[in-house]
Amino acid sequence: MDKPVGPTSHDVVTRVRRALRLKAVGHTGTLDPFASGLLVILLGRATRLAQFVERHEKTYLATAKLGVRTTTDDLTGEVIQTDRAAEPPSRRAVEAALHGFLGPQKQRPPAFSARKIDGERSYRLARRGVTVELPESDVTVHELELVEFRFPELVFRTRVSAGTYIRALARDIGEVLGTGAHLTALRREAIGTLRVEQALSLDALGPETPIMAPLSVLGHLPRIDLSDVQVTDVGHGRAAQIDYGFSASGSVAGVGTGERLIAVGRVEDQLFRPEVVLEPAES
Repeated sequence: MDKPVGPTSHDVVTRVRRALRLKAVGHTGTLDPFASGLLVILLGRATRLAQFVERHEKTYLATAKLGVRTTTDDLTGEVIQTDRAAEPPSRRAVEAALHGFLGPQKQRPPAFSARKIDGERSYRLARRGVTVELPESDVTVHELELVEFRFPELVFRTRVSAGTYIRALARDIGEVLGTGAHLTALRREAIGTLRVEQALSLDALGPETPIMAPLSVLGHLPRIDLSDVQVTDVGHGRAAQIDYGFSASGSVAGVGTGERLIAVGRVEDQLFRPEVVLEPAES
């Protein structure tokens, strides 16, 4: 789905559930209400694939406002500091700052986030006035390019690892520039190989809504083609013997005839061991 600005990700799930008359509907990769863009909705048994979709890299187009810090690192929070520097940073300084964020790094999540502290969401603690200090996370910024800079607005596009907060990235860019910053707009353009151009608008939802095959959200995984006999074994949750050399570590998509995603599992000792079964075998 192409989520518009305004609704929550849960609101979109509710709309899909009603339009398709399905109970088992879920989403991966929450988008804040002020953000728009690609939201992957999983239906029926495909909701079991959420853990694999969430591992995808994500691409965003973001707008930050320099010179203003907020409690949430975005436009929904309260202003906590305004920088009145006489000289705004140059474009060259901005480009250098962005370049410095490329690669693996530690990132401090926003205080207002879904991360938990002693079992409670940090944003709930922050709303009660509790000082929140979240531990840093390991993230990777694969790409970061300046799209437009007209002080105080800075527009950038970035491709990041799962778990990266763009709000925190905008905040940290502002700190490097010495002005502070907060995120004012965010649009998710891609999740793995899926792009927002492929997505449907909320107005396009209906009984005839086209639904993509589950395999389409796992393009990042290696695949193994299963025979009918192997499909039966895997459908019953049993390991299937692989009669040829297959070298791949981590999760593997087990595919049956007709590009049907049967299961996601691992290959160990010439056996495909299913971990998440999408098409259980008939009794």
